[in-house]
Amino acid sequence: MRKPLVAIVGRPNVGKSNLFNRFLQRRLAIVEDEPGVTRDRLYGQMEWQGREFILVDTGGIEFQEPDTIQQQVRMQAEIAIQEADVIVFVVDGKEGLQPGDLDIAEILRPTNKPVLVAVNKIDNQEMEGQAWEFYSLGLSHIIPVSAIHGLNTGELLDAIVSHFPPEQGEEEEGEDVVRVAVVGKPNAGKSSLINALLGQERVIVSSEPGTTRDAIDTLLEREGRSYLLIDTAGLRRPARVSEPTERYSVLRALRAIDRSDIVLLVIDATEGVTEQDKRIGGYAHEAGCGLILVLNKWDLVEKDERTLNKYEREIRHQLPFLSYAPLISVSALTGQRIQRILPLIDLVAEQQQLSIPTAELNRLIGEAVDLKPPAPRKGRQGKIYYSSQVAVKPPLFLFFVNDPRLIHFSYLRYLENKIREGYGFTGTPIRLQLRRRK
Repeated sequence: MRKPLVAIVGRPNVGKSNLFNRFLQRRLAIVEDEPGVTRDRLYGQMEWQGREFILVDTGGIEFQEPDTIQQQVRMQAEIAIQEADVIVFVVDGKEGLQPGDLDIAEILRPTNKPVLVAVNKIDNQEMEGQAWEFYSLGLSHIIPVSAIHGLNTGELLDAIVSHFPPEQGEEEEGEDVVRVAVVGKPNAGKSSLINALLGQERVIVSSEPGTTRDAIDTLLEREGRSYLLIDTAGLRRPARVSEPTERYSVLRALRAIDRSDIVLLVIDATEGVTEQDKRIGGYAHEAGCGLILVLNKWDLVEKDERTLNKYEREIRHQLPFLSYAPLISVSALTGQRIQRILPLIDLVAEQQQLSIPTAELNRLIGEAVDLKPPAPRKGRQGKIYYSSQVAVKPPLFLFFVNDPRLIHFSYLRYLENKIREGYGFTGTPIRLQLRRRK
């Protein structure tokens, strides 16, 4: 099910990032205690009023260079409008209406997308009157807020959610199609990998980083099975996102991950794991996708019989939160081991749907607790009464306990490891939730 996307736009220094952080601190959809999950400030997954959505901080729109203003600003605004379901236009209530605000509003007004004007830095109710001058922007939804103090931010979230499109079911491809997003940093060989899988040149390949701008869907049928391969734009570190199109290509990649079943995280073997690989992997992990680590350009690595083990140890060290993801070394250029990728996708797709019968699960958890009970906390002993798997894709397990506060997250990792030892769940994240038994 596709999550709505909310883009925060505005001039620099109006408080966009403060508002972004305020929202995410209040209602994170997924909270991970796993160490090593790297989150990028550019995006976050949220839940409000039962609706999950992707929140994106787009960065400041500047107007300092008259000769490039129309090209750069219109490009940014048009792509933001195209991708977002709701746009939050942040302005500075203390500074008042500025010419840059009028220029941005002129681009946002013609769209049929909902545009909410968040008049920021209204730190108390007495200052709310300062917001009304922004009605001259010609945008009807004006909401005074304080990102720092939280004033009216709940009302703003209510307004955002009220404009979401109706919830939709699965993609039209149907349940028999496995949706596979191919993601990674620029120039890691994503398009070349897809071409190798297809056996023909279907996606533009270039040595210039960032060639692929949009997410491109290609249907592949092999031995009676269907796969929808989604080639995403190369994601790069925010500090290097200088071209407006590059910044918004990140939004398309996030959406590709969001609507995929399985993610192929392509890692450049000549560079190893980068910070951007960690960010991409962290997002896919939080989205609950199946994950396969594809170490590409293996033909360019000088190696002996110990090289692969050395690489795998280093990758596992850099990506500890993806310990469940299988790793395969390939060369999209020479075709080395490319034929093993689809069977690996099949395996992960099967493991995502795996369901443990309740009796078997409780027997396994009972043995794990007998072997290693939860450590007492403040003189109290945590007890697990009953467990049940309540969902797949990703697998979700509920544990009914005497007090959730007595079960440390490290103990949940222990239980997860026991579940994986017994049943595998190769390539798929597992969610464990505690519930107090009434």
